Amino acid sequence: MDDVVARYRAASEANDIDALGELLEADAELVSPLSGRMVFRGPDDMRLLLGAVYGSLRDWRWHEEVGDNSLRMVIGAGKVGPFKLGDAMLFELSREGKIQRIRPHLRPWLGLTGFALLVGPRLARHPGVILRALRGAR
Repeated sequence: MDDVVARYRAASEANDIDALGELLEADAELVSPLSGRMVFRGPDDMRLLLGAVYGSLRDWRWHEEVGDNSLRMVIGAGKVGPFKLGDAMLFELSREGKIQRIRPHLRPWLGLTGFALLVGPRLARHPGVILRALRGAR
């Protein structure tokens, strides 16, 4: 089995949303680091979200990776607008070796604020995605 996290790292650095979508389980989910209660699910909503996220970042690179077969964390950094942004992204993998859940942990505050100001309007063009994510908290 090839390494799904390594493929995610490469595809996200290249802003290749189609390649990212192929790595996700059909019921994959991403827990919003901005609201803490929004949960994006499903291939269409996840692709739209990932497109908004990686389309907003510059010079994004993943560095360290730790974990085992089913739980991995990668550390990344780049810029959003003029601000530095870092991420400690936690991946939960399925038995089939695909991504089941993504939990980003973004910092610092200034970069996170800039991120919200860029990604928010991109998602606002798709109110159905936002409403589904707001209902998605379990």
